[in-house]
Formats: sequence, structure tokens, C-alpha cells
Amino acid sequence: MSPLHFSFYSAFTFSSLGLAFHRTHLISALLCLESMMLSMFIPLSIWPVENQTPSFTLVPILMLAFSACEAGTGLAMLVASTRTHGSDHLHNLNLLQC
Repeated sequence: MSPLHFSFYSAFTFSSLGLAFHRTHLISALLCLESMMLSMFIPLSIWPVENQTPSFTLVPILMLAFSACEAGTGLAMLVASTRTHGSDHLHNLNLLQC
């Protein structure tokens, strides 16, 4: 395994561990999700260049579009929860209460 691949794998692992263990604020969870998407976007954009396959050059663009949609939805949820609950703490959000 090359050091470049190891750094991408470790970035994804650290961001998923941050999402799993550091869940106090919604903004920190959103940042961990964005770092996961970034750590998947960079290898997907380098992979077609390394393998010289032009058929997979559209995949990083689609991933970036989904990442932008995820970020917009997450920020909308952040604003809505801050307006209704007064803070972005995740322990205040309960899916069982309507």
C-alpha cells in the first residue's frame, strides 16, 4: 500500500471515528461527513488518471454534486434545529418526539 493510499484510508477512518465518538454538536457531525466525502472524492478523481480510463471521469463530479446536496441539507437542518430548539446539541434532538 502506497503512502498516498494510506493517507486517504486513514483520513476516512479518522473522520468516521470522529462521527461515531464526537457527537455533541450537529455542526461537528456535518464536518465529519464532509471530510468523509472529501477523503472519498480525492481518490476517485485520481484513480482514472492513474489507470488511464476516461470512462470513470464523471464519477467524481457526481460525488461532488451529492456532497453539495448533503451539505445543503445538513445546513438547512442545522438552521431549523437551532431555530426550534435554541442550540445545535444532538442530545436535544429526539426522533421519537414530534
